[in-house]
Amino acid sequence: MKDLLKLAHKARANAYCPYSKFAVGAALLAKSGRVYTGCNVENASFGAGCCAERAALYQAVSCGEREFEKLAIVADIVGGPTPCGICRQALAEFGSLEIITGDLAGNTNKYTLDELLPNAFLKFAPGED
Repeated sequence: MKDLLKLAHKARANAYCPYSKFAVGAALLAKSGRVYTGCNVENASFGAGCCAERAALYQAVSCGEREFEKLAIVADIVGGPTPCGICRQALAEFGSLEIITGDLAGNTNKYTLDELLPNAFLKFAPGED
């Protein structure tokens, strides 16, 4: 857990957040054992930005990963940030996982994605009930 939080903290240093000044880093552990990191990237056109959690997820998926175990997120907010609703839904596409949040003082919290996003909208195949 601490190693994953350290990687998220390191990724946070690359955040591009000139508007909010709220730097976030994430580290996503795939079932393969590989870790993918991401940081938030803001844009003057707010919808064009991307959260750290989705940046890590999209990097992992781009490398062929589809199964995940843990996600660590670090920011300068007491106890660490939880993923936004869009990130929660993007993560839910690939199943539940443990989410560890941390702040800059070393305080942490643990959640499951199912706790943070009950009754998620899940994919289904056409013709399924």
